[in-house]
Amino acid sequence: MIGMEILKPVVVLAAWTMVMWVWMYATRIPAISALPKSDDPNADVGWTGAMLEGLLKPGIQWKAHNYNHLHEAPTVFYAVALVLALVGQGDGVNLMIAWAYVALRVVHSIFQSTVNKVAPRFALFALSSVALMALVLHAAMAVFSL
Repeated sequence: MIGMEILKPVVVLAAWTMVMWVWMYATRIPAISALPKSDDPNADVGWTGAMLEGLLKPGIQWKAHNYNHLHEAPTVFYAVALVLALVGQGDGVNLMIAWAYVALRVVHSIFQSTVNKVAPRFALFALSSVALMALVLHAAMAVFSL
């Protein structure tokens, strides 16, 4: 069908999110297991991710931060990509922008999870946001016949 190619980057980004989920828990579970044990059997009852900030090394938490980030702006990407697919405009330039968005988000994930320097990380985020804005604009133009 026309315009359905944009579903490929959608699936790739969803799969990447699952890769980050595995990476997050592959590093977090051993780090939590290595924490000093309390005599209180209920010491970890009700823990939240925020409580782990002071207990785990930052490099461990960076994966969790990125996993959370993959549930923020990318949700707009999923929605707009579906709109573009539904109106038959998920190919051509929109497909190239979608792949650029996914590539930038994957690079952002790797960078945030390993190096995590703010300025380059923000640059990656900003570039991906520009791509996302372009997709939203193109979807609006298609839906509103502009």
